[in-house]
Amino acid sequence: MKKPKWVVKKEIDEKIAQKQTYWIFGLHAVRDALINPKRKKFRLMVTKNAESKLLDSIEVSGVSPEVFDTRQFRPPIDEKSVHQGAVLEVASLQWGSLEDIIMNSKTNPARLILLDQVTDPHNVGAILRSAEVFGASAVVGTKIHSPSETGALAKSASGALERQPYVRIRNLADTIQYLKKIGFLCVGLDGESETTFTELKEISNRPTALVLGAEGPGLRFRTKETVDLLAKIPFSTDFGSLNVSNAAAVAMFQLQQMSNHSN
Repeated sequence: MKKPKWVVKKEIDEKIAQKQTYWIFGLHAVRDALINPKRKKFRLMVTKNAESKLLDSIEVSGVSPEVFDTRQFRPPIDEKSVHQGAVLEVASLQWGSLEDIIMNSKTNPARLILLDQVTDPHNVGAILRSAEVFGASAVVGTKIHSPSETGALAKSASGALERQPYVRIRNLADTIQYLKKIGFLCVGLDGESETTFTELKEISNRPTALVLGAEGPGLRFRTKETVDLLAKIPFSTDFGSLNVSNAAAVAMFQLQQMSNHSN
């Protein structure tokens, strides 16, 4: 039986994505990528000073570094990038499907962070870092309107990209519907909601997906319609809203605390 055109296109796109590489930069991000056995590594460029700081990680990785004098170091990345004398060419990590990630989640019940058109790689990197610290099962973006793995995202994640699953799905509303069917409570963070996040006692022991929108527009109308409920982070003043990465960190911390107090 002949495969539908959309299936063929999806398979081709996935093969192309697996062959594409990008550069990770910065000592912390490069160190964590070097020691990650799941990360495919191709080329390491370092200054002599950076090589001495990464020596143990380089030995573990088995990658032969190209060592340069600081004045001759010209890595193939944006000149404004703060590389700290170390860049590593890698392939994107393959975490598998969202279904597999949920099934193998080390956090019980599973916790997900879903991003509704959060496009800034620095914000997504910071969210990955908070997600790893507070025990999320995965950070989920969309294939359109969310960043792929990049050096800027990896540096902002400060090593969390090597540990915290980051997957991109085709349709956010469909994914939310799927999560609801398998027992997740999907909560959209919305500053205009009359319900505060800490009032949601039912989420403490349930699989939960926190859905966050981009700064400014926030959650899209369809997203608000699809989630189970909307809630806001309680504020002490009327100063304004948090940066999306800070909101994710606060919400994950509050969720962790609520779960701990219920046990």
